[in-house]
Amino acid sequence: MKKLLITRVLPDAVYPLLDGWDVVRRDLTTPLDGAEMRSALQEFDAVLCTLGDQFSAEVFADVTQPRCRMLANFGVGYNHIDVAAAQAAGLVVSNTPGAVTDATADVAMTLMLMSARRAGEGERLVRAGAWEGWHPTQMLGMHLTGKSVGIVGMGRIGQAIARRCHFGFDMAVHYFGRGRKELAFEATYHSDLKAMAAAVDVLVTAVPASPATHHIIDKDVLSAMQPHARLINIARGDVVAEDALIEALGNKTIGGAGLDVYEFEPEVPEALRALDNVVLLPHLGTATEEVRVDMGRMAVENLQAFLVGKTPPNLV
Repeated sequence: MKKLLITRVLPDAVYPLLDGWDVVRRDLTTPLDGAEMRSALQEFDAVLCTLGDQFSAEVFADVTQPRCRMLANFGVGYNHIDVAAAQAAGLVVSNTPGAVTDATADVAMTLMLMSARRAGEGERLVRAGAWEGWHPTQMLGMHLTGKSVGIVGMGRIGQAIARRCHFGFDMAVHYFGRGRKELAFEATYHSDLKAMAAAVDVLVTAVPASPATHHIIDKDVLSAMQPHARLINIARGDVVAEDALIEALGNKTIGGAGLDVYEFEPEVPEALRALDNVVLLPHLGTATEEVRVDMGRMAVENLQAFLVGKTPPNLV
């Protein structure tokens, strides 16, 4: 029987789906360390891994003849896996793309609303016992309905965000990406990211992490944004230059930000935590019971296909 390592605690509904595997559960919430990753490649036929399990080129270089033949990633993002190194070592890599789309788009809208309406500041005010009552100029924010949104990356998640903005909030949709898309709603394509950043009230990142998207939101893009504009990041932390963002927020170059991911996650700099004009969430993008179970099911479908010699449906 093929041996499978599950590197992190999963929803209970996922485990019964793993018929045919000799399953070893690592019931922890922390990522694998270097020694654990090397042992996983040597001792298991497949590994169901997730964000933080850094299967780097160095890890593969240290295991010259791995027993492992598959990394089934729990999540759509797989920048923690060096896919080229895995493939060179004879492994296949899969992910779970479709399951995360709506939940991640919902969190983008949560952050947009929280930032625009200063909801985080307001809650802190009430919890501190410092609220002195309603008055006409109390905590005035930005009215989101009817504003413009610029989406960096118009893939599945970008389009889900755009639909919510267009149909739900009557927002003008702009987008930047590798090319124009056929969309079911009106949207303006931009080939110049800085030009789009200058034109919109809310800028949302929805791109995968890759060398091409590393720090795609840099000092120049932030400087191009309007003083009232908000930056929302639900992609990966390193698509935003965190130091540049802290500077832009501190100097009020932009109106605010909403972040669900961080460049050196889970580390969040004190300089960022000290700012009132940024909403900070602990990577909640897919954090619903239904979605995490669906992600598990999709990861298992990939594993089960591999087990019987078929091509996993979600290879990367």
